[in-house]
Amino acid sequence: MSEITEKIKEELIKRCKIYDEKYDYDFWNEHIKYVVKNAVELAKKYEADVEIVELGALLHDIALPSEYGDREEHNVYGTEIAEELLTKLNYPEDRKNKVKECILRHRGSKDLPRNTIEEECVADADVIAHFDCIPALFRLAYYELKLNVKDGEEYIKKKLERDYYKLSERTRNIIKDRYFNIIKVLFFNK
Repeated sequence: MSEITEKIKEELIKRCKIYDEKYDYDFWNEHIKYVVKNAVELAKKYEADVEIVELGALLHDIALPSEYGDREEHNVYGTEIAEELLTKLNYPEDRKNKVKECILRHRGSKDLPRNTIEEECVADADVIAHFDCIPALFRLAYYELKLNVKDGEEYIKKKLERDYYKLSERTRNIIKDRYFNIIKVLFFNK
């Protein structure tokens, strides 16, 4: 982890702790740390710029714990926060723009084109993180959405399926066995 990446991580964790104290949801431990881990692994596998990918992964959801802007457009607002933070750290303009594109294009639900391998790594890692922290999906279904058992089960199954098919084809092939094992374990009698 580079010095700039470490500083961004510290700032992000600080914002996540404040959010957690307020809303009892820890973005860092329930989502972002998994995105970062997966993004770095994909960047190495696909020979992408690891620092750009790591920064993009760290900052991809920063607007959410920062409570900045509309949740549905957190990718757009996240680029504004990234601009501010990376500018303060004198991060080179051309590299800053690459990080911001990773943040902007990470949303699978927005069906945005991925123009670089770095953007693909961050977007795919965001999806894979849902397979890393299944309890967070249960929390969403049963605690936040207040679904009954049957509806919650269907919600989680469809969410995992949608996520799997949002992945780039090559990443989908890498995690195919893992995805089908998760489905088999969670929904074995369906």
